[in-house]
Amino acid sequence: MRKNCFLLLLAGISAVLPAQTNSKRDSMHVELEELTVTSIRANEKSAVSYTTIAAAELKKRNSGQDIPFLLALSPSFVATSETGTGIGYTGFRIRGTDANRVNITVNGIPLNDAESHTVFFVNMPDFASSLSSVQVQRGVGTSTNGAAAFGASINMQTEQLQHQPYAVVSTTLGSFNTNKNMLKAGTGLINNQWAFDMRLSNVRSDGYIDRASVDMKSWYFTGGYYGEKSTLKFITFGGNEKTYQAWNGVSADSMATNRTFNELGVYFDDQGMMQYYDNQTDNYTQNHYQLHWMQALSRSLNLNVAAHYTRGKGFYEEYKQDREYAEYGLTAPVVNGTALEETDLIRQKWLDNHFVGLTWSLNYTGSWLSTSLGGAANRYSGDHFGKVIWARNASGLDIGKDWYRNNGIKDDANVFAKITAEVLPSLYVNADAQYRYIRHALAGTDDKFNEDEGVMRSVDQVHPFHFFNPKVGLTYRMNKGHDLYGSYSIANREPNRNNYTEAGPNERPTHETLYDTEIGYRYQSSTLSAGANLYWMKYRNQLILTGKMSEIGEALTTNIPDSYRRGIELMLAWKPTPWFQWDGSVTLSQNKINNFTEHDVDVYDADWNWIDSQSNEIGTTTIAYSPSVVANNRFTVKVREVELSLMSHYVGKQFIDNTGSDERSLPAYFLSNLSAAYSFKLPKMKSIDLQMVVNNLFNESYVSNGYVWYSYYLAGKRENDLRYFPQAGTNVLATITLNF
Repeated sequence: MRKNCFLLLLAGISAVLPAQTNSKRDSMHVELEELTVTSIRANEKSAVSYTTIAAAELKKRNSGQDIPFLLALSPSFVATSETGTGIGYTGFRIRGTDANRVNITVNGIPLNDAESHTVFFVNMPDFASSLSSVQVQRGVGTSTNGAAAFGASINMQTEQLQHQPYAVVSTTLGSFNTNKNMLKAGTGLINNQWAFDMRLSNVRSDGYIDRASVDMKSWYFTGGYYGEKSTLKFITFGGNEKTYQAWNGVSADSMATNRTFNELGVYFDDQGMMQYYDNQTDNYTQNHYQLHWMQALSRSLNLNVAAHYTRGKGFYEEYKQDREYAEYGLTAPVVNGTALEETDLIRQKWLDNHFVGLTWSLNYTGSWLSTSLGGAANRYSGDHFGKVIWARNASGLDIGKDWYRNNGIKDDANVFAKITAEVLPSLYVNADAQYRYIRHALAGTDDKFNEDEGVMRSVDQVHPFHFFNPKVGLTYRMNKGHDLYGSYSIANREPNRNNYTEAGPNERPTHETLYDTEIGYRYQSSTLSAGANLYWMKYRNQLILTGKMSEIGEALTTNIPDSYRRGIELMLAWKPTPWFQWDGSVTLSQNKINNFTEHDVDVYDADWNWIDSQSNEIGTTTIAYSPSVVANNRFTVKVREVELSLMSHYVGKQFIDNTGSDERSLPAYFLSNLSAAYSFKLPKMKSIDLQMVVNNLFNESYVSNGYVWYSYYLAGKRENDLRYFPQAGTNVLATITLNF
């Protein structure tokens, strides 16, 4: 309540404060603001395939869905959602590469979780309302901070300086009881030196999948001093989420009868009746703090230094049936002289982590030469622990006691140097080299019980890495808007925490290496932009699921020696008249593993007696989750203040394991969304914006993601226990925004 009152007060103050402007100083402010991403972003002279989405475009798409769904029109991009609505837990793939292989930054600050390498957008709902732009680089891209760009990188830049006071109030209502509210205000530039901005948001939805509800809140604040040659800017943002778990997906049997069935939270009472545990939830809070100093040392030389700190803490809670007392460190009660072995219980698995570091870049821009020297040093410390908060027939249960606890410390430092030089008229050479050092140490016990020793399993281990990542490219800027470019890059990526903890002591994975070749063409005119990009991404020791199980029964991601992705991306934007625009892209690709072997498929007889396990020599096969065709299309018509857009997505067939089996695949789907927007003005207001989005216009019954829970042979026949993530049919989101 206090936050809301303070924000309303800020909006009122901003309306009466004088906003002094000076065109020369304004230009300098903008240039200094852009320093936060200059060193890691691509531009028209870069030999990189990239797409930049500006704030105006993000605003058109932002009706409450998470960032992956706002970027869904980008080339080679596939978005997915656990709840079926694009709100809550969402994910994406670019060129078949998932989020834990995509480098993601905010203002140049690493966002990927240091241990899992992924980004949980559920922790930052409505963050798009505080963004000025997003750039998606496909392939290795340019050197950046944080996780390795092993298929793409996404750089988000928060809102830049607003010179005039403003306030924005927005509400979205829609299907599945979806409700998003946003309040944003800023002072504008005060005395030509100071500015403050704030945002509060909340998003709620029941979800398409049963009980897949979300309750998310977020905030954003920035305050800064804007001098003629220097800027000091503090940015903080955070989010809190409580979501009902839906991450198991829907079984194949349930898909045939009830495609929204959610098995998580299900338990059976003493009478054998099915019940639902009402707090089968995920609960997490994550707060980010950034301090940026941007200094113009001369007209050509700029310095950017940023300190950052991220605090995350939360847990997920679940009801578990028929669990052994011993594996939770519980004392089994004795009933009628016999010690019980199993019980029902409620457990919580906690994360408690800190991420702190420093990034910097020194940037020079001259008439024929541009250079950047930069780097970062970061430390992550994260505790993983579990608690049993209730157990049936418990004997002396101590809910304050951890049943397991371990800590991960990861140090990550890098330094990079970039140069773009015009060696001949209109011919630019790009050279980029990065050295990266990583040390990942794990200590303690995890949640796996070692039955032989009667204790929780130790995860003690240390892994250091030294990586050198070079890149070189050429760009030829021909006359009349034509560009040709080509590049060759090498990237190295360390295994994530699960790659280590799910493996046995003799099954430790090694790092992966990517060799990326990109050749492209770009054309830009006042009415037409077009591009074509050929890529060949060759992997050494790529980590993939093979079906092999570890010594403790966990599915292993195993290094395979030889695999690749190759394809062509075609992009087009055509605006023949002021009232009509056509945007489209298509990616055609091959994504292959050479000499693949599927390991350890269990074999049972007709009476479910285990016989053996067998391995299958597959040969050349398609990499899982890598459709050979991804296409996007959008038609936009604008007449006066009304804008209509018809957006379509096509995603080809995806295999959900690496065997290339049609039985373990997702069918291709074609999806269309319709957007309508209308803006008008009223006295004392900048505008009132109305928007309606109809998602899945033609009610396509489709599945965007899935996985193999268990696959085996029964009486000589291959059987598959599969899980799917079906998406919602036709659904509507309507938004009204008041701009002051």
